[in-house]
Amino acid sequence: MKITFLGATKTVTGSNFLVEALDKKFLVDCGMYQGKATEEKENDAPFLFPVDEIDFMLLTHAHIDHSGRIPKLYKEGYRNSVIATKATCDLCSIMLPDSRTYSGNGN
Repeated sequence: MKITFLGATKTVTGSNFLVEALDKKFLVDCGMYQGKATEEKENDAPFLFPVDEIDFMLLTHAHIDHSGRIPKLYKEGYRNSVIATKATCDLCSIMLPDSRTYSGNGN
């Protein structure tokens, strides 16, 4: 198993981990960076993995620093499952359209 820490390192926002095991690649969280302008610029940075190689994503909870870049993930072509609790999905359906990475409705 290989775990790559792609966010929330040296900071508490932008949670994003890539796990590779048993010929699968999956993400744990895909969060926004918040705080200093230099950190928030990371929200526009390209992902450090090919989006089309991700088999699924586990979302630990709805906080924006764990979920906020999911719209960007989909905008860049991700079409596989996001696994989360019903409560997390309910909250994200309200929160993510307000995310600055959201691209729905022509935005």
